[in-house]
Amino acid sequence: MFRNASRVAMAVLGSAALAATAALPASADGHHRHTPQRWRSAVVLGPIQYDSPGRDDSSNRSLNAEWVTVRNTGRTPVNIKGWSLSDKSGHTYRFGNLRLAGHSRIRVHTGHGHDNRWDVYQDRRHYVWDNRDTATLRNDHRRVVDQVRWGHGHRH
Repeated sequence: MFRNASRVAMAVLGSAALAATAALPASADGHHRHTPQRWRSAVVLGPIQYDSPGRDDSSNRSLNAEWVTVRNTGRTPVNIKGWSLSDKSGHTYRFGNLRLAGHSRIRVHTGHGHDNRWDVYQDRRHYVWDNRDTATLRNDHRRVVDQVRWGHGHRH
């Protein structure tokens, strides 16, 4: 009898958990959508400027107005040497020996420039980030740390 009561209790608890999950609202399709992290890290993707403001004339200025922010949300510094940032087409930028201080950020620009502690440059001559794209940040073991999608299923 105790075994049957235990089974009934487990079934009720399981049903309640399923009902609670079903009652949660679906996430709204925002302008940017973070994919859940596959590997826990304090380093995440921040704001992204994928559509360079103004005319797309492929000038270095226009290319550098296209950028992705990488943020360290933790207190401890993280060396992101060997980490990569890529788009869905496979354009990949690998970070050199870069120590990201706690609670700091760095912008990864598409064009040419001089790397410093706030900005790094991919040294490309063509735009990378499309109006419908995915930015993927991987650590030095190729594990996905964070991913942001935009423009998917949206009309702009």
